[in-house]
Amino acid sequence: MFKLNLPDFNLTVRKEDGKVWIFDIIRKKYIVLTPEEWVRQHFIHYLVNHLNYPKALFRIEGSLTYNKLQKRSDIVIHNREGKPWMLVECKAPNIKLTQKAFNQVAVYNMTIGAQFVAVSNGMVQYCFEPSLKGEANHLASFPEFPDA
Repeated sequence: MFKLNLPDFNLTVRKEDGKVWIFDIIRKKYIVLTPEEWVRQHFIHYLVNHLNYPKALFRIEGSLTYNKLQKRSDIVIHNREGKPWMLVECKAPNIKLTQKAFNQVAVYNMTIGAQFVAVSNGMVQYCFEPSLKGEANHLASFPEFPDA
């Protein structure tokens, strides 16, 4: 597929019904491999294998409601108390990360209320800590997962 600016991992894929499927270690099932899913799977493995985020606390493509519209969040990582800690929006590698993507994750976070938000297209990754004033503090790196 695309060479991403994320670490490689031992991926498990299969072909079936004329489609390529990739195994998702969080949902524990095969998912149709789209460019966005390629980024999502790489990003999940990066967070789990390189930043030691606990995979048991991930929720993938969870539903949320905003302004009476049904939406889906790409990745939500909860803290050990079960509260949303980080919200991640993934885009396909050919999608340029513009203000529109940052606005989308900010809108989703109005419902989710995560401490951190991130956006990735597999080529670049951004992580922010939103403030109550509607501003966001750009982080130079992804935060360590809290132990407590």
